[in-house]
Amino acid sequence: MNHPRWILCLILLWPASMALGQGGMKIFWVDVEGGGATLVVTPAGETILVDTGFPGARDADHIVQVLKNEAGKDRIDHLVVTHFDLDHYGGTADLLERVPIGQIYDPGYPNDLHPVWEKGLNRYREAVGDHRIVLKAGDSLPLIQASDGPEFSVRCLGAAQKFVESPAGCPENPLCSGFIPKATDTSQNANSTTLLFQYGPFDFLDAADLTWNLENELVCPCNLVGKIDVYQVDHHGLDHSNNPVLIRTLEPTVAVANNGPRKGPGPETFATLKGTESIEAIYQIHWNLDNGESGNTDIGRIANPEGEMNYEYVALEVRSGGESYQVRVPSKGTVEEFATKL
Repeated sequence: MNHPRWILCLILLWPASMALGQGGMKIFWVDVEGGGATLVVTPAGETILVDTGFPGARDADHIVQVLKNEAGKDRIDHLVVTHFDLDHYGGTADLLERVPIGQIYDPGYPNDLHPVWEKGLNRYREAVGDHRIVLKAGDSLPLIQASDGPEFSVRCLGAAQKFVESPAGCPENPLCSGFIPKATDTSQNANSTTLLFQYGPFDFLDAADLTWNLENELVCPCNLVGKIDVYQVDHHGLDHSNNPVLIRTLEPTVAVANNGPRKGPGPETFATLKGTESIEAIYQIHWNLDNGESGNTDIGRIANPEGEMNYEYVALEVRSGGESYQVRVPSKGTVEEFATKL
């Protein structure tokens, strides 16, 4: 549950630029107004970008700004395009015009993309050419390791509606009996790539826009993910996703919604997040204009307040060794500390 407001007010007095030193990892949730763009800096200093927002200069410029000014980097070493929905892959060509990009990964081109989106996909094809790898369930990104500290890894748990196999002896998840299915998702969101980032004991899950029934396959009949520290709220917080069985099984401490002013978190999702006992803090990129105070997290945990489009971000830094981490909302001066699940 969220900390009381009086505690948050004290936290607001802490300096927003508290440095964690070298050797940890960093995550930046870039504001692409309801699209997807998550930038990770590894302990060895490599950069991983998950999704590129919408096409056009706006989102590409915001990503580059955070990459250079906040992360202190000038290239993207690994780009993962999680699925072919325009708000997740559309900015790729524009980004390639602005910064060098190393290896590009995606879940494979769709065979059933609606004709209205073909123009965007053709632009992506032309921009990346053969410089791409199809990422499949069970694959891991080939990453450089830091000279000291625990291993850092990024593993694909699922892509294109296929998931890793349950390990032998995996216990049955008792929460699965509470699953209530929704209508089958036929959109590109169903093909979303699920990535598990691990740095020693620290775990972060980014499942992009994975939807309700498919989320269940990550934790039922047994939990393929494990317990996590940080949950990137699926699908910008929309109610087509964020199955309570998934969230309650994962038991995250922190949830971060890369939402838009009128795109998430939905009332059903917000109620699930608020009602999950393990969650100590919920962060949002935007105040949801449709929800009112009861449907938004504490104002100090929202990067862009009501009615403002300042393209502010949320940042997370894991200390070297992975045993604790800090979440910052620079626009608010908010800094909060959390212990990693050990």
